[in-house]
Amino acid sequence: MADQRVAARYAKSLLDLAQEMGTLPTIKQDMDLLANTMAGSRDLRLLLRNPIVKHDKKLNILTAIFQGKVSDMLMRFFQILTSKNREDALEFIGDEFLMQYNALMGVQVAEVTSATPLTPATRAEIEKMVKQQTGLKDVSLTEKIDVSLIGGFVLRVGDQQIDDSVKGNLRRLRTALTDNTYQPSLN
Repeated sequence: MADQRVAARYAKSLLDLAQEMGTLPTIKQDMDLLANTMAGSRDLRLLLRNPIVKHDKKLNILTAIFQGKVSDMLMRFFQILTSKNREDALEFIGDEFLMQYNALMGVQVAEVTSATPLTPATRAEIEKMVKQQTGLKDVSLTEKIDVSLIGGFVLRVGDQQIDDSVKGNLRRLRTALTDNTYQPSLN
């Protein structure tokens, strides 16, 4: 929990600095790369959390991984984090930055899981529904396929979930049938 708060503060600082310097699109791309790298490398996450590894060694590793792939501003950001002994927060800073960036740009991130790939018409309808629900002008919709849903979809927007799948309907029907409230009366 403390790492989340630290990550939120550093992400906000980086976002504000990038806006001030006019490099927000570049930093956004850098943070996408950072978030994807952190999500894809368990070894890197464990190394950054390891208190035995010295901070300058962690900075050298970050430099070896990201040098030439990210902006100088992000490389200096790595230096600041390691000098403050906060490199373990890097795991969360990328995702936190992207959440704050999307909020700043008015983009709502949503995830739809369906049994089959969405048609363009269905995709447009779901995006329209999310825009109406949130009031934001833009939607970033990610799709996942889960054949166990049988049909329909499950839509996640923030902390809300709409389950309109066959699997979900069957589960609700089973629950309703097991909660049999029928009371026979003998007169």
